[in-house]
Amino acid sequence: MNEDTIKGNVDKVTGKIKEAVGHLTNNKDLEAKGKLDQVRGSAEEAVGRAKDASKDIGKTIDKQAR
Repeated sequence: MNEDTIKGNVDKVTGKIKEAVGHLTNNKDLEAKGKLDQVRGSAEEAVGRAKDASKDIGKTIDKQAR
């Protein structure tokens, strides 16, 4: 797990909290910001997974080259 994956997870959790608080307080702006944070977090998490996968591929290629 790398920094992007961790940040993505944090943003997703923060977004869920904002969305819930916005919903409970009838604050549509906060609710929308929470949903946006969740989308941003999912994108960051995907970038982190892609980076991890590329490292794994690089290690596999390196091992095969030896």
